[in-house]
Order: sequence, then structure tokens, then C-alpha cells
Amino acid sequence: MTMPAKPLVAALLFAMMVSPPLAAQTAATQSDSNPAAEKYTPSVGQQGKDVVWVPTSQALVDRMLEMAELTADDRLVDLGSGDGRLVITAAKRGAVARGIEFNPDMVAISKEAAKTEGVTERAVFEQADIFESDFSDASVVTLFLLPSLNLRLRPTLLDMKPGTRVVSNSFAMEAWEPDESVEVKENCTNYCHAYKWIVPAQVAGTWKIGERELELKQTFQMLDGTLSDGTNERRISNARLNGASITFSVDGQTYSGQVDDKQMRGTIDGKTDWTAQLVSMQ
Repeated sequence: MTMPAKPLVAALLFAMMVSPPLAAQTAATQSDSNPAAEKYTPSVGQQGKDVVWVPTSQALVDRMLEMAELTADDRLVDLGSGDGRLVITAAKRGAVARGIEFNPDMVAISKEAAKTEGVTERAVFEQADIFESDFSDASVVTLFLLPSLNLRLRPTLLDMKPGTRVVSNSFAMEAWEPDESVEVKENCTNYCHAYKWIVPAQVAGTWKIGERELELKQTFQMLDGTLSDGTNERRISNARLNGASITFSVDGQTYSGQVDDKQMRGTIDGKTDWTAQLVSMQ
């Protein structure tokens, strides 16, 4: 994956401590079928379009995919895929994986590495600008970008299907708090943190639960609001979204359910059924 330009000095110092990336190790052994890939060897800290390149440690790659709960049913996209190691690892785990990388030489060595690892049917790479690419079909998004680039991507990510998992190496997304964060301490020297978000459904607005009215305010996956029967208005608590799953408590009862466009349905305390219909969105 690519590395933000801001910590360039740290990246250059780090260059003396990291082993050559997977694709660089294999490029020298490739056949004459791709001379460009044979001649090109990336260097840690090299300048890219918006970032410099530092390879993500394999230990963190593995942990990021574990955080994403990657399965063979997933479609993963790595934004700024660098030497392709995360895409290749995902493909070796059975997922369909796609890398989007601006540097055509990095794309070339990624393709050669995928061929060496025998995953070309599931690991594809394209030379493109991530901000001009459509990856709306992905169920998992991974990235290693500057916080400012994360924020540029945030509206696009939030518009993806609820339940899409987003995992970032080292950099967060300001007010959108991660659902999970980890630090890898073994076999990782620098840039060893990862953050995970689950894209929440959009539920802010007014909903009808029978004769009662549920008003929801939303800040990413966090919710606030009230439930009113026309006479009494009670504030909900412990309210949040996990993708399309919603939970909140009121009057000592816990509502849990699923959001499906303009309808919610679930159970109260795991026993009584409830449904809600959208009246108006905020």
C-alpha cells in the first residue's frame, strides 16, 4: 500500500530497516515477458501522486484482513495498492480483490507478483486515480493514506452499502470514530495501528412505530433521539448502528432490529416484534 507524503522523513529512515517488498523480491526472477516489471524496483519513501510509498508489514496486512472478517464471499478493494501485497494476501484467502494504484510501474510488479503467487484470477490491478474510480461494489475497503485523503474519501465511503467494512493503516477519519482499533506489536516496526469502520445505514429522521413516533438524530454510527406516544416523550439511550443493525433502549426495554431502506423491524428484549416505517428523512 502507499504511504502518506507528510511523514516522508520517517519513511526514509524506516527504509534502512524494512526488507524488500514481496513484489520487488520476485521481480528479478520474472521471465522476459514483462521487461518493465523486471527493470523497476520501488524504493521506500519514493514520491507518488499524493503520497510516498512505504510497504505495510505483512503482520499488519494479516491483522487488517482479520479485522475486516474477510471471507471468500467478499469483494475487496485496496486504495493505493502499492506493491500489491494486501490484494494478493486477500486473494490467497479466497476473496476477489482489486488494487487501484496510480503508479503504472507498481501496477506492473503487482501483476507479476500475483502471477508468481498463482492468484491472477482473483487479484486484479489497475492504474487509476482512486478519486476517479468506482468501487461501490466492494464489501471491504482498505487504505493507507493521509488523514486529509481519508476525509476526501469519507463521503464516498459513507455512501456505500451499509455493512461495508473499511480498514485503514495508521490514519483515522476525524469525527467518524472507528468501531475497532488495534496495534500490532510483533513483526511490525512502524505504522502498526489499524482502524476499522462499518458503514452505517442512514436513519436520521422520523419513524412510526405503531401509534408512536421515533425521532432519530445520527452522527455516523451513533444515534440520539426520542420516542413519543403523543403524551409522553422519552429519550432513547445506548443507541447505535452496526451497518444495517440498530439497537436502542427506552423505558427499560431494548429494541434491536434491521434497517431495510424505509423500514425497520426487529424484537423488543428479544421477544416482542416491532416494526417502524419512515415518515421523513432529515
